[in-house]
Amino acid sequence: MSDIQIYHNPRCSKSRQTLALLQEQGIEPGIIEYLKDTPNADELKQVLNKLGISARELLRTKEDAYKEHDLADQSKSDDDIIAAMIASPKLIERPIVINGDQARIGRPPEQVLEIL
Repeated sequence: MSDIQIYHNPRCSKSRQTLALLQEQGIEPGIIEYLKDTPNADELKQVLNKLGISARELLRTKEDAYKEHDLADQSKSDDDIIAAMIASPKLIERPIVINGDQARIGRPPEQVLEIL
């Protein structure tokens, strides 16, 4: 099932739990370590489309970069938020599992089972 990918941060416990859950299901997903291999704007827009959410809904609001990029400002567009995520990929909520044209955020990890 190489079509399944995970946007993964190995230092994040939820990301590790989600990867382990996939592996328990016999799935070896393609691993995208998004902090090292940051998605571009088009890739992030595709992920958001598959998740069915806005860029703001994918933000980690407790990261320092959230304040640094003034992302509490509700007038920021999706493009502004995506640009901030590219500049500071820690802002991207994780983990994200993608299967074809569907995606889920692994919070809780079991949520990704919906798209397998």
